[in-house]
Amino acid sequence: MNPYEKVVSEFSRLLKEAKGYPLGQFEPMVRRETPPGAPSALFFAPHPDDECISGGLAVRLRREARMNVINVAVTQGSRKERQAERFHELEKACRYLGFGLLATGPNGLERINLKTRERDPRHWAACVKIIADILAQHRPRVIFFPHDEDWNSTHIGTHFLVMDALKSMPADFETCLAETEFWGQMDDPNLMVEISNEDLAEMVTATTFHVGEVNRNPYHALLPAWMMDNVRRGTELVGGQGGPAPDFTFAALYRLRRWKGGRAIPMFEGGMQFAKGANVGDLFR
Repeated sequence: MNPYEKVVSEFSRLLKEAKGYPLGQFEPMVRRETPPGAPSALFFAPHPDDECISGGLAVRLRREARMNVINVAVTQGSRKERQAERFHELEKACRYLGFGLLATGPNGLERINLKTRERDPRHWAACVKIIADILAQHRPRVIFFPHDEDWNSTHIGTHFLVMDALKSMPADFETCLAETEFWGQMDDPNLMVEISNEDLAEMVTATTFHVGEVNRNPYHALLPAWMMDNVRRGTELVGGQGGPAPDFTFAALYRLRRWKGGRAIPMFEGGMQFAKGANVGDLFR
């Protein structure tokens, strides 16, 4: 028998099996408390569930560097009848991950997209101020938000919302920018972070708390395959064309820059591959 037939059939079998597993029925894990005064990391999530999908580096920062990771619910989805339910699901997912949670309003922010930015400057400015106030209050060491070509209109809108908020901050405001991807791939990520089996299982499990969404599209079960493809892409895009592949099974890709002097500047030259045995907090010291 061709051994690759077995590989493919096992992937297919496991995916079908995973789609039948329970959703959102797991108790939060016992975790070490975040030390008082720990630096914060803010994850600006365009929708409830992005914190689970694109949060691999944030999960590692919470565990390895003991950062206070806080998810900022930029929106609660576009369907008004689901917004309260989606926030309730988000609360449970963040509790499972050990993340804090901030709401941006009773139902989140509305119409976060480039059309609003261009055609309704008053509404956009009010939303920018909300994000700027959060930045000023928490003074985060690192912030997560989508890159500018992440396909989904709210993901792209969230990118420009956060960037506009950063531009409104005082000149001495500094932080690290970790741009994420999900719907649209980055052309120029500069960081590939290995995700351990344990951390990925935690992310998949947390995603199941977003029951309404994964019932519609079981993307929680597809996260491992996506993370494997990230290793394929990251080996070339981050490591360099034709470079040797690291011994990673799962990985997440990011674009890291530093915000300083009112603009984004490189954090390092070239790309970096960060294995699971190292402390990712070292990136942000």
